[in-house]
Amino acid sequence: MTNRDDKLDEIARYIEGHADQTLGLYDLARRINLSTAYFQKVFTQRFGLSPKRFQDQCRRLRLKSTVRQGEGIIEAIFEAGFGSTSRVYEKASTMGMKLKAYEMGGAGEHIHYALRETALGWIIMGATSKGVCSVIIEDDTAKALGALRSEFPSAHLTQSLADQSLDGWMDMISLYVSHHGQRPILPLDLRGTLFQLKVWRLLTSLQEDEVISYSQLAERLGAPKAIRAAASACAANRVALLVPCHQVLRSDGSLGGYRWGLDRKKALLQMA
Repeated sequence: MTNRDDKLDEIARYIEGHADQTLGLYDLARRINLSTAYFQKVFTQRFGLSPKRFQDQCRRLRLKSTVRQGEGIIEAIFEAGFGSTSRVYEKASTMGMKLKAYEMGGAGEHIHYALRETALGWIIMGATSKGVCSVIIEDDTAKALGALRSEFPSAHLTQSLADQSLDGWMDMISLYVSHHGQRPILPLDLRGTLFQLKVWRLLTSLQEDEVISYSQLAERLGAPKAIRAAASACAANRVALLVPCHQVLRSDGSLGGYRWGLDRKKALLQMA
């Protein structure tokens, strides 16, 4: 990592810690002795977002956290630094779930789910009317269901019946991880930031035997310096297997991280 990258990481942490404040581009650039134009360019290259959009994303993450802690939606909006409610609702689609639903932990969301024991462990798949919103791999049913409930704590969860389509999708998943089928192509209801969605959609386009590095992933996104941001998006992926983040490795060929365990990542890579 270069000294400039260290300084950019420092600035990113500063923005995260002061997301509720007004941060001018000139003042941020001056902190690391760069011109505003050059600072805008290299920051965007490294993180995949301009400083302003990066701050907006930090504000939205703070808003989500504050809402989850029980703060009222109006109070949370101003505490996050938005200044007005209209600024949030203009871009509400970037948050996936509507703000009022998020305030109540997913209240109003109706999610069907199915559980299946597979070669990788217990898999739980949750789906809305739009598509699959969650695929989680755990060691037992209690952990799997607990993880889904943690993700959507106030949503209405209904277990899928054997004759419903979700159970058929689980059959496809089970065949896939047992080396007897291809990765299923299913409708997805992905929820995340614009950058995360861009990463996840790119991953779904990978061939099953295609492995890339985090740096190659960033390059394909058109943001070659945003390696850490790309890796973070992989770590935040809530749809195992269908969004194949297991096909992304470190530049030296080592496994890197995997939300559902490195043993599972290794097993999936050996299937290719």
